[in-house]
Amino acid sequence: QVQLVESGGGLVQPGGSLRLSCAASRFTFSSYYMSWVRQAPGKGLEWVSDINSGGGSTYYADSVKGRFTISRDNAKNTLYLQMNSLKPEDTALYYCARIGSYYYHEYDYWGQGTQVTVSS
Repeated sequence: QVQLVESGGGLVQPGGSLRLSCAASRFTFSSYYMSWVRQAPGKGLEWVSDINSGGGSTYYADSVKGRFTISRDNAKNTLYLQMNSLKPEDTALYYCARIGSYYYHEYDYWGQGTQVTVSS
C-alpha cells in the first residue's frame, strides 16, 4: 500500500529557510508526478507545486514562485521542497501528494503533513 511521510517542518523567522522531505514507499515512485499542497490556519487547501516523474519539469503557484524549489531524488524515493525567504503567510500544514490521474489531475494519496510556522 502507498505510503508518504513528510518531515522537516518547524518554526522559522521571516526571511529564513526550511527544506521539507517526503519519503515515498510501496509504489513505483519514479513513475508518478508529485505535488506539494498546503493548508493555512482557517483556510482551505492550496496547491503549491508540481514536479514530473523525471524531475525535469516543475510548476509553482504564483505565491511561492521564485522562493520555493521542488525537486526529487528517484534513487532515494524522496520528494523535496526547498523554501527560502519565508513569510508569515507561508505558515501552514504542508502535505506531499501523489497525482494518480493525469487526465483528472487528482491526488490519490497524501502524507500526514508537516507543520511550518513562520513567526518572529
